[in-house]
This record gives sequence, C-alpha cells and structure tokens, in this order.
Amino acid sequence: MLEDLKPHLHDLRRCLIVITITLIVTFLASFYFWEVILNWMIAPLSAALPKGRESVIFTQVGEAFFTAIKVAFFSGFIFALPIIFWQVWLFVAPGLYDNEKKLVLPFVFFGTFFFLCGCAFAYYIAFPIGFGYLINFGSQLFTALPNIGDYVSFFAKLMVGFGISFELPVATFFLAKIGLVTDKTLKNYFKYAIVFIFILAALLTPPDVLSQFLMAIPLTLLYGLSILIAKIINPHKPAKENQD
Repeated sequence: MLEDLKPHLHDLRRCLIVITITLIVTFLASFYFWEVILNWMIAPLSAALPKGRESVIFTQVGEAFFTAIKVAFFSGFIFALPIIFWQVWLFVAPGLYDNEKKLVLPFVFFGTFFFLCGCAFAYYIAFPIGFGYLINFGSQLFTALPNIGDYVSFFAKLMVGFGISFELPVATFFLAKIGLVTDKTLKNYFKYAIVFIFILAALLTPPDVLSQFLMAIPLTLLYGLSILIAKIINPHKPAKENQD
C-alpha cells in the first residue's frame, strides 16, 4: 500500500516545493512595496473613520515590522494564486481522463478570476458598508483607535474568506464535468446549503448581522449560478419509466 502511495507523495512534495518557492519570491517582491500595499489595505478603514482621525496606531514594540511581514505575505499569496491553482491541478490531474486534463488553463484562469472577484467584492462593497457600520456604532461613547496589526490580520482573513467563497462556481463546473454533481443534486441540497452558507458567513465575518448578510447574500446567488452551470454541464437525466 505504501508503494502505491509513493508516486502521489512524490507529486505532492513537488507541488509543495514549487508553491513554496513561488510564495518566497512573491513575498520578497511584495515586501519591497509593503508601504504602498498597506496604504491600499488601509483605505477602506480610513474612509470609515471620523474626519481628522483617519490614522491607525500600533501598541507593541516591533508591531510595525511584523505588520509589514503580514502585508507582504498576504499580497505574495494573492500574486502567487495562478501558480498555486496550476500546481493543485497538476496534483489531481493523474486521476483525470485525457479530455479533462486539457482543462488546466480554464481552471487556472477562472480559479484566479473568481478568487479576485471575491476579494474585489469584499474591498469595494462589503468593507465600506461593514466598516462604516462598525466604526460609527457607539462613536458617541468611544474613540476609534484601530490597531494596525489587528486590522491587517482582520483584512486578510476577510479577503481570503470572500475569495475562497467565490470559488463555488469553479468547483461546481469541474465536479459537474467529471459527473459527480448534477443540477438536481444542488437543488436537493439547497436548503442545507443556505444553512451552511450562513454558518460560514458567521465564522468568517465580524460578529454582526450586517457583515454576515454581506457575505451570505452573494454566496446564495453564486449557489444559484452553480445550479445553472451544473444544468449546462451535467444536467439531470430522469430515468425512463418502464413501458408496459
């Protein structure tokens, strides 16, 4: 049994090495521009802060440096996405048919595209609305002094969460392509999917109802899109009734 696993472990090792080297390269490149990237990351928060108090603070020795590390690692991960998707495909490709192996370019392109769509939705829609609500809530009693280290971690978590969530249509396409799901399968599990979506939104977003809905609503729409994709790629074929 171990002999059978050796080729797969070898492929996994090779993929992990390529991904690691890519992340190191993109991390180093991102670290050089960390201030520019950080200004971009802070922009939604600064827009939500009261006028004249748009700055953020740090409270621990070395926090500024470690924040730069976080910024570089996050942006390095985003830049490395095409290579990561490519290596994931190479790892699963040996178990696919020849016609399915040809889908590597669509997988890499649409995987990266939908992940970035999720990040864009978070940055341009969810963050302005969510931060505006959270920052201004209780502003009559409290003064907002956001900590830069906590904010960067929070920002990266939400961006990655939205990005992964938006991969649902891509996953559905390939599962339907290899015959694992049909449109009927997704329709039958719709009510369970809604519960899972709201649980996922509660785990990935701040503990307020508005932020949860900002993630849950697009995910529900994406699930509907996934049903349509499955209907096109692998529609359910009703079993023919036995004729008398």
